[in-house]
Amino acid sequence: MTRSKLLLGLVLLSGIAGSGLARRALGEAGYSNLGVLIFVFGYAGMVFAVWFGWIRPLDITGPAGR
Repeated sequence: MTRSKLLLGLVLLSGIAGSGLARRALGEAGYSNLGVLIFVFGYAGMVFAVWFGWIRPLDITGPAGR
């Protein structure tokens, strides 16, 4: 497994599971609105990081010369 794949897995895990666990813990502690904000910013940050680090650099072009 390459370093890039491990980093992608870590980013996905922390963005989805990490922010979800933080949201639940804050909700049970009585800070439900703060938990929702943490989840939204954590998930959105993960989506941005995956786009910026792995999807944006891809060269997705069609065949030339048609």
